[in-house]
Order: sequence, then structure tokens, then C-alpha cells
Amino acid sequence: MNVAQKLISTHLVSGNLRPGEEIAISIDQTLTQDATGTMAYLEFEAMGIPEVRTKLSVSYIDHNTLQTGFENADDHRFLQTIAAKYGIYFSRPGNGICHQVHLERFAKPGQTLLGSDSHTPNAGAAGMLAIGAGGLNVALAMAGEPFYLVMPKVVHVKLTGKLRNGVTAKDIILEVLRRLTVKGGVGKIMEYGGNGLKNLTVPERATITNMGAELGATSSVFPSDEQTRAFLKAQKRLADWTELKADADAGYDEEVIIELDKLEPLIAAPSSPDNVKRVKEVEGMPVKQVCIGSCVNSSYADLILAAKILKKHKVHPDVSLTISPGSRQALHMITKDSALADIISAGARVLEPACGPCIGMGQAPPTGAVSLRTFNRNFPGRSGTANDKVYLCSPLTAAVSAITGKITDPKNWVKGQGARVALPEKFTVDDSMIVPPLKKSDKVVVERGPNIKPLPVRGALEESLTAKIILKVGDNVTTDDIMPAGAKILPLRSNIPAISEYVFSKLDPSFPSRAKSAGGGVVVGGNNYGQGSSREHAAIAPMYLGIKIVLAKSFARIHRDNLINFGILPLTVPADVYDALQQDAEMEFPSLAKDVRESPGVMFRDVNTGVTYKAEHGLSERQRQIILAGGLLNLVKRK
Repeated sequence: MNVAQKLISTHLVSGNLRPGEEIAISIDQTLTQDATGTMAYLEFEAMGIPEVRTKLSVSYIDHNTLQTGFENADDHRFLQTIAAKYGIYFSRPGNGICHQVHLERFAKPGQTLLGSDSHTPNAGAAGMLAIGAGGLNVALAMAGEPFYLVMPKVVHVKLTGKLRNGVTAKDIILEVLRRLTVKGGVGKIMEYGGNGLKNLTVPERATITNMGAELGATSSVFPSDEQTRAFLKAQKRLADWTELKADADAGYDEEVIIELDKLEPLIAAPSSPDNVKRVKEVEGMPVKQVCIGSCVNSSYADLILAAKILKKHKVHPDVSLTISPGSRQALHMITKDSALADIISAGARVLEPACGPCIGMGQAPPTGAVSLRTFNRNFPGRSGTANDKVYLCSPLTAAVSAITGKITDPKNWVKGQGARVALPEKFTVDDSMIVPPLKKSDKVVVERGPNIKPLPVRGALEESLTAKIILKVGDNVTTDDIMPAGAKILPLRSNIPAISEYVFSKLDPSFPSRAKSAGGGVVVGGNNYGQGSSREHAAIAPMYLGIKIVLAKSFARIHRDNLINFGILPLTVPADVYDALQQDAEMEFPSLAKDVRESPGVMFRDVNTGVTYKAEHGLSERQRQIILAGGLLNLVKRK
């Protein structure tokens, strides 16, 4: 067996390890963050279970730390009190980004982790099977229920050789994205192997597993080896280490070979993580903003690397440079060894350990200016500026470019200085900002602010349906496009009626009013519909507006699951049908529920032209029952 198969087989509840078959696995750990956590815990509460049934569950505050009104602070109180009541660890605001902190303090080789954030596979760097999912799936895992998924193919990404000076782990994952695209990992687990592993530390591996989410992959995983052991020992968690590696005769469904010694510094140009070029192809382009941080590149090693470049230099006068540590541990350590002083002396602005600019929570770039970021996503407008020009690169390229004021290939700059940071023998360990569960929780009162509204649900699937196509969109529509984030909208995450006013606001601001006036309807999408974040608000809010069906050429995994969970029927159509469907056309689904119950496809027709079409639903028997019930919560309550 390979590593992925070993992890799945030891947690298999039902199904077989045959790609394409539905399986169920037990979940050891869960994590939530505050942008998705409020919904997940409201859903968990609705199940009436007195305590979580996982080995470990953690609630993190890292997304909505900007408190411009009462909403975020109220939700933080809700999350802390609900964690105390139900046996959940609570990571306080300022302690760090969930993925960085979880890797440091909780990730455990050989276990499974389900998180309500698409970058949960970050923990795969420590030999976990870590998967991002919607909040309702995480709530069910906390209730002790298995997680259902289609058995992925396993892709062996074989790394050979050693990185050259000026090339980093960020360049490895950018190369994978360049080759495979944002759709290349759909239905797959990316498993890294080869002799190149021995030189990659766990923080470097986390850069790769984290950004594997941009491939659309179910997860990314590294073996648990001596590098893993060294990391856990330095974190004072040696007892959590266990070896986990592929068998010598392990087979894989596909293989990608990357020769590390042939890689060059890479950069993802606007506005997709797979629009990858060599840095030297865009070298010399003026830069106005540089942001170092986010869950993919904010470790102690990343910050030390940036500090080494910035030392005895000044940030270019035309550039605004921000540094966002990934955790309080990383911030503490760069403070102790004077790297923070070098960063401040260079003219950088230091932000708190949180997601910050990566999710549009501050630091929106100037109009028409290039923003160079070490983040994982550069979807259009995600930064908070319309028509933004966001490039993704390594901390090394970012730091050098902040000094020169233009995109700069770091290879020559770092000659003699080195571009690697050794793993420290000991990390500074202080878990005082992680509040453990209470032993006696019966007297805990959950605090609810006025912004927290009841979770909406829809009724059972209609026997027949006539509905208008409210919106038609193209390929690679993201959950940011469907349900935008940012400082204005994210505080409404626990108030579905309010946040629904922003559905598709980037693409069509009139969508909410048109959907409500039509009494709901249908959305038509292209390939990879719903890529990106795991936010289930991109399904709940459209459901609240009355969207019943999404017709698309293909769906991203997490978003399709979220649509099903909230009773929106995802239907796949071929390209010619997609081309024929027009916005505002009236569609009739004469035997909708019957087709879902009894057939692999659903028949529908254009009321105006009379043309009949067929769409495939691809639902398992379990998913059929969810859709027929009008959503997973309805089904759970019925049981």
C-alpha cells in the first residue's frame, strides 16, 4: 500500500479502496475557524448531542479578528462558550492561523483530520489524512459520524534531487500547479515521495500540502519519517510520532516526477494560482505592495528567511510591506532571536498572527497596482480591490522584490547568503492561549449575540419544478464569486438573511433581488464550478434565496458536497447543453423527485423552445436520500 491507502484503510468504515466508489472513514480530529465555525456549531447543536465524540476537536479564531462592529466579538464569545460546553479546545484570537497552529500543536501522524476550511490538508505535511469539508460534515464528524467521500485516485509526486539556491518549497507546488492546473487534482490525493523528501522540513512540506487545495485535490500527504520526528521532537511532542511510509512495492494511479535541482523561482500571475511563470519572465515589473504570511507561508522558517533578506536593507519607498506571522509561537521566536527587529528596521508593517489580507481582511492593494503575495489564492477581487493584480510567490522572491521595488528573481540576490532555514532544535512552546475543554460543562451558558440567526432549511425535494435560470456563469467560478468574504461581508456569516444579500455580488449585484422576485430558480455554471474555499455559505445563502438546482459542466468536490448537504441538486450537463441554456429561460423538471429516486439522470425542458435535455446527478444512494429530504439536517433529524 501507499501512504494514502494505509491512512484510509485504517479508518475505513464502509466501501472499498477502488477509485470512484463511495467510502466512509472515521475521523479522529476536527478543526473549525470562525468564518465557518459558527454555522458548524449551530448545526452540531441542532443534533442534540451532549459532547463531541472525536479524539480531539479545536475551534480557532483567525479569520474575523478585525472588529469594526459588535458582530465578530459576539461570535468569538459564542465560539468560546460553545467550545467549553461541548468538549472542544478553543484557540483564542491572536494565537494564530488554524492550519499553522494545528500543525505545531496537534497534528498527529496516522490520524485523520476533517476541517471546515479548504486548506486543512496542510496537516498532511505531518503524515495525516487531512481533508477540507463543509461545516455540516465537520459537525457530523464531531457527533461521531463517519465522513463520506468518493475514493480518490492516488498520484505519486516523485521529488528527486535537491533544491538549488534561491528556490523554495513554494516553487515546488507552483510547478505542480503549472503542470496540472486548478482542476488537475480533482478526485485525487497527491502523495509526495522520492529521495528529494529527505531535505524538506515539515514546514516546507506544509507549504506544498496547503496549496494542494488549489489543485482541487481531496488531500495531499507526505510520509511520516525522520523529518517528521525531528519536527515533533522540537515541538516537545515526540510521543505523537509514529513512522508511516509507503511499502516498497506500493502502486499508484498516476505519477508526476519533479527534478528539484532543475526548478527555478516561479510566480503565479493574475488571476489564478495555475497561471504560473518563471519569475524572470515578469522580472522588472513595478510593485506597490508586498504581503508575506497566510497559512501557506507564515511559519518561523518563512519569517526568518524574509528577515535574512531584509536585514541591513530598507523597503523600497514605493512599496508597502506587511508581515503576518502564522502563529504566536512563530512571532515569539522571531522576537527572541532579533529577526523581528530586522523586519521592523527594514520598514515592514507587522500584523497580528491571523489570516488578514489573504481573505480580504484589510490591506487591499491600490487601484491598478501589482501586489506580490506569498498567499495561496489570487482569485479576482479576493484582495478587496476590484480588478486587482495579485501575484503569488515565495517569501524569498517577495522579500527581495520589496527591497528593489519591482519583481526580482532572487537567485542572484541570495548568492552566498543561502535560501534555506534549518529546523530549530526546540520551538518555544506556550499553549496558554489554547483553552482546554471544561471537565464540568453543565453550567456553561452559550452566549449568543443578536447577529446569530437560526439556521435556515428547505423542504423536501419537489415532485416537479418549473423555474427560471437566474444566472449563467463560466468556468472556474469560485466560492469567493458565489459568496464573497472580506471585512464587510464576513461579519454576517452567522446571519444568513443578511449575508444572502451579497450572493454573486461580484458577478451580478442584482442576483439576490432577481432570485427573490422570481421565487428562486436555477443557476448554470461551467467547468469546476465552486472551486476554492470550503465555505458552505456559498450553498446555504443561495438555498435561502430559493435556488433549487445548479446545472454545471463539472463541480469542485467540497462545493458539490455542500450543495447536496443543503438540498440544492447539482446536475452535470455536457458542453452542448451548457451552450444551449440561456439566462432568464424557464426550465421545467416534470418528474424531478421521481428521476432522482429511480434514474441516474434528470429530464428537463426549455418551456419556450420545447427542447428537452438530460442531466446526470451522479448521486450515491446516501446522497439521493439527502436530496429527497431537502438536505442533510432534515435527514438527520428524521433519523
